Amino acid sequence: MITALHLSHFYGKEQVLFDISLEIKAGEFVFLSGDSGSGKSTLLSILSTLLRPSQGELFIEKTSVDKIADLDYFRQSKIGFVFQFHYLINYLSVYENIKLAALNDKKKNVYNLLDELGILDLAKRYPNEISGGQRQRVALARALINEPSIIFADEPTGSLDSTNSTLVYELLAKTVHKGTTVIVASHDQQIQAYATSTIRMKDGKIS
Repeated sequence: MITALHLSHFYGKEQVLFDISLEIKAGEFVFLSGDSGSGKSTLLSILSTLLRPSQGELFIEKTSVDKIADLDYFRQSKIGFVFQFHYLINYLSVYENIKLAALNDKKKNVYNLLDELGILDLAKRYPNEISGGQRQRVALARALINEPSIIFADEPTGSLDSTNSTLVYELLAKTVHKGTTVIVASHDQQIQAYATSTIRMKDGKIS
């Protein structure tokens, strides 16, 4: 599914990743663990194609990312993103936020997905009218709408209480059971109860 070979990365003269190689298999729930400054968010950004590494090569589904002609379309069709802050558009309803992210052939699935995630009753409401936990479930729906093969999540529960955090992890685990690969970078050790494997980062290396 994902193969990284000898990844290193620099911000200016500061090296933050050091010669990282790893393989993530399809259908895994991977917990990318590490303290602040360990390099986990940078590694997640590279694995998700949002950041090009200074050195090394990344393959997704056996294809080198460097050889993907339309990377924007690849991301939209193959990858879902969930972040600590939901980045929903406040002047669009829940339904409109998700529909905006959907490929044309997936727009018809918005209501079904909202129902599956237990937030169908929020479809006509706006982000500032719902709770933080509900907003993050909407963000997850947006990540899932195109039925991606991989979901990347960076501190997805960083602003949530333990109850809503558990709900988000359970929803992510449910997508894994359907065959989606999920990779979560977080400080929250609660994820270990759901993850099938853990990658621990320390000082820019896998520890």
